[in-house]
Amino acid sequence: MLVFSLFLHNNQKVTKRNNMKKLLFVLCASAALQAGMAQTDDPIVMTVNGVDVPRSEFEYSYNKNNTDLVVDKKSLDEYVELFVNYKLKVAAAKDAQLDTAAAFIKEVADYRSQQAEEYLIDSAFIEQEARKTYEATANQIGPDGQFKAAHILIRLQQQATPLEQAQAKLRIDSIYAALKGGADFAELAKQLSEDPGTAREGGMLPWLSKGQLIREFETVALAMQPGELSEPVLTPVGYHIIYMSDRKQFEPYEYHRDAIYQFLEQRGIRAHAKRSMGMKLAQAMGGDITPEEALAKAEMELDAKYPDFGFLMKEFYEGSLLYEISTREVWEKAAQDEKGLEKYFKKNKKKYRYDEPVYRGLVVHCVSEDVLKQVKKAVKKQPQKEWVKVIREALNSDSLMQVKMVRGPFKAGKNVYADYYAFNQGERPDTVAGFPVTGVVGKLQKKGPDTYDDVRGPVTADYQNHLERLWVKELRKKYPVVLYPEALDTVNKH
Repeated sequence: MLVFSLFLHNNQKVTKRNNMKKLLFVLCASAALQAGMAQTDDPIVMTVNGVDVPRSEFEYSYNKNNTDLVVDKKSLDEYVELFVNYKLKVAAAKDAQLDTAAAFIKEVADYRSQQAEEYLIDSAFIEQEARKTYEATANQIGPDGQFKAAHILIRLQQQATPLEQAQAKLRIDSIYAALKGGADFAELAKQLSEDPGTAREGGMLPWLSKGQLIREFETVALAMQPGELSEPVLTPVGYHIIYMSDRKQFEPYEYHRDAIYQFLEQRGIRAHAKRSMGMKLAQAMGGDITPEEALAKAEMELDAKYPDFGFLMKEFYEGSLLYEISTREVWEKAAQDEKGLEKYFKKNKKKYRYDEPVYRGLVVHCVSEDVLKQVKKAVKKQPQKEWVKVIREALNSDSLMQVKMVRGPFKAGKNVYADYYAFNQGERPDTVAGFPVTGVVGKLQKKGPDTYDDVRGPVTADYQNHLERLWVKELRKKYPVVLYPEALDTVNKH
């Protein structure tokens, strides 16, 4: 694996805010914190390029990335090697001054602001507002609770003529009679109800409570029990037949807590909670500073107050550096080094041998035998990666398409046309409509690919790993590494 998963760059979007001074303070505070811990009960487990790593930092990383959920768990010794390599790459990134780039500084500062917000909101304020929201809803619902009903509606205009009133009454009465005779309520609602919004759902309404419906409808519904069917009810919009599906009392606060929190979140509760925290902090600090100043001061103290926050920030800071330096030294270098890829492929060609024959080329569907001959002539002496382009330019245009192509490589059993024309297997398949002649152009490879183009993905990945190993070897020579076995032996044992 090119870069241990722990140290992959965090691509999470961060809030747009530029604060270089804040970042410098964080770095100094983190260094001071580490020095303080090292002098107390936090021994140094290693030193990489002159930078001490306290046991607490190593434990945070080791425990976070070696849980029972991790498939490839590492022993302590294995993890030490990975961690040293990580620190060496970070040292290389700092030597390259990648940490001084304005974009990098802003990214880290923005990430810090985003993560710090979790510690700078008044959770008690949010809980209080959530309970207020619940109580208001519970009072609105009242002792009658909630009900879930379905209805069938026959509309009747308020200024309807006597004839229209009689016709509507006749229709609703016939529906009611059918229901009393055993007809399915949902099916009749879908077929006959003139409330299209609920008709599609078999007449079913959402959970409702007192005060949410027309008074005439609500009065009848609140008096019904689950399973009951009402007689036709006249309201200002027409005649209804109501079926009571279910009733319940409003659930306790804990049942709705998550939904209420989400509701409040969507309405900006966090901004109010942060302002509340700022006011409380300002008051606790003597009341001589503004809430905004109090929040800024508290944010600066997060590293000392919450060690895991400091470690998280350091992990993001160093992980971002690792991503940038690895991109420069390994990923981009491997992707762009065509000569290096070709040389690596040739040197390790046996590694990419096929376990079964592969046809490297194209399946072509042509409008005639003559066009198939032109296809074969067009690709002759051309590199295979250019074949599709050459054929399109020679035989296809916006107004006339003479060839359809399917690019390989093909293994037996993966394409019926390749099976028949390249591997001489199976029955002759039907031709493609409008393209009565089918054939193949290419080469049957029994041992392995002639060029790394056919296995570019695996070759590139292996070449990246190769470059990374060479790079780490150079870093090990360049930067001094000192391990302290006695301190490492105490990891997770103190």
